Amino acid sequence: MGKTYRAVEITKPGTVHLIERPVVAPIAGQVRIRVQACGVCHSDAGTVEGQLPGVVYPRVPGHEAIGQIEEIGPGVTSWQVGQRVGVGFFGGEDGTCETCRRGDTAYCQNPIITGVTSDGGYAEMMIAEARALALIPDELKSEDAAPLVCAGITTFNALRNAGRAGDTVAIQGIGGLGHLGVQYAKKMGFRTVAIGFGPDREHLAPKLGAHVYIDAKAEDAGAALQKLGGADVILATAPSGAAIASLLPGLSVRGKLVVVGVSGDPIPVNGVPLIFGGRSVIGSLTGRAIETQDTLDFSVLTDVRPMIETLPLEKAEEAYRRMMSGEARFRVVLTMA
Repeated sequence: MGKTYRAVEITKPGTVHLIERPVVAPIAGQVRIRVQACGVCHSDAGTVEGQLPGVVYPRVPGHEAIGQIEEIGPGVTSWQVGQRVGVGFFGGEDGTCETCRRGDTAYCQNPIITGVTSDGGYAEMMIAEARALALIPDELKSEDAAPLVCAGITTFNALRNAGRAGDTVAIQGIGGLGHLGVQYAKKMGFRTVAIGFGPDREHLAPKLGAHVYIDAKAEDAGAALQKLGGADVILATAPSGAAIASLLPGLSVRGKLVVVGVSGDPIPVNGVPLIFGGRSVIGSLTGRAIETQDTLDFSVLTDVRPMIETLPLEKAEEAYRRMMSGEARFRVVLTMA
């Protein structure tokens, strides 16, 4: 093992450098991971462009990291050197805030956020909390597993917590989140409707598992959903508040509009369809490490895989720009080999 490793470091918002860092040992409760692959996520903008408050620079971004445990810190008994693991957006909880004390640690008020409050996976090595890890099944390639520990769990958890088998579930957007959401919805036993923004995604929708495709550019998506009887659940993945709000009339009575795509503009909610029908708008984040494990295991069981492009670590800035521009189909993954 060398004394240094390569990492992509953000020294200030918008400034990216590929540097050499010294190898350090994990402290109590931590492990050091030899990173094999790391997904590039839209949320990385929080670090790369300084969109999140409290980011301390320099910082290594990346919260879709997969690799092998290389060294274990004192007190770690649940993991072994050589195991292949993944770490996602939430890198640990404080365990003391009221939310944690009530068992809802995914919404910890003082979390460790991988690539934001701690260095992430745009690197050949990283330090992670042992409590934040999920075991990668042998059937998954590291490049395929990377998006599943963020985009995967985000859509998987939102769908399984909101719907029941047989429900009509609509996925808004066939992109980085949506192409996984459509697959999970079909595999969970939902009547799956894919909502795209033009005819270019129509051919892809049935391949991913959608029973119905709605072109939101050609027709009113809410009205189209009502013609199908209304959606019990709509998973909103596209980052547009106006587009998300337009789907509310498409819900069935007591239907749920579940928002996982962070929009830059407000979501204007009309109270009439909300109240006259008992409908609701809820947000859903990612999940705990054990729920990431559920996502990975379910993906293997039902053959759900992300559509990815790969680029080497030294092209991290190019990978990030490609993802942010919407050109990627549909997730970009950095490889360290």
